[in-house]
Amino acid sequence: MKYEGVLTKMRTEIKDVVQYYLIWENDFINMNQLINKKISLNFLRYQCLNCGLEKKIYRQGFCYDCFSSIPQAGDWVINPELSKAHLDQEDRDLEFEKRAQLTPHVVYLANSSDVKVGVTRRNQIPTRWIDQGAHEAIEIVEVPNRYLAGITEVALKDHVSDKTNWRKMLTNDILDLNLEEEREKLKEFIPEEAKEYYLANNKETEIKFPVLEFPEKVKSLNLVKNPFYEGVLKGIKGQYLIFNDGTVFNIRGNEGLVVELNVLV
Repeated sequence: MKYEGVLTKMRTEIKDVVQYYLIWENDFINMNQLINKKISLNFLRYQCLNCGLEKKIYRQGFCYDCFSSIPQAGDWVINPELSKAHLDQEDRDLEFEKRAQLTPHVVYLANSSDVKVGVTRRNQIPTRWIDQGAHEAIEIVEVPNRYLAGITEVALKDHVSDKTNWRKMLTNDILDLNLEEEREKLKEFIPEEAKEYYLANNKETEIKFPVLEFPEKVKSLNLVKNPFYEGVLKGIKGQYLIFNDGTVFNIRGNEGLVVELNVLV
């Protein structure tokens, strides 16, 4: 069975075990059905997710020109504290920025490798947690715009990490923690502007990933430098495919690559 298309991050569905879907232009694959099967990946070319041209991908699936100009790649995306739409100030496209920024956002704790703090839109929960490979997560505050979420995250990351150790996450070197207790420890550090939005009663969400076998050590597949790879898929966690030889492939980190995927066994 052969598929060809441009990579975009896998769609997910939270059930007893997370379901993953790789979406092509005219088809899709339930990736859970490929676990324990041999598959191959072959890099063919680039295709920018914005302009659609065959140009080298710079970041987030975009070529350099698009990344430098489109509102979807503004600095506020990575650094939400830089959001300015609530002040009616434009970065690249005020209409787009208002739609994206002036909507409910959540600051949360997620446990992927260690506990980390993060920000996402309300409608991206639990998708954001799944993408980060978190086996447990909980909301801290729900605020009406991205700026308030951003300044809350900045305040809290003085006391808890805002990074995921992807190697620990993929080797399953993790601890189960009481995130309600961890949230309570951080309550006093929430900025005054966001204190009224504290969520005191939310329970933590537990997430199970479709992994048959975790590697002892991981090696990341760079499909541009090594354009062909073949292996037995042993699991999926976060946006990573995990193979039998310890190779891992980050689908989201390779958005904009056109690949051929073959199911061999």
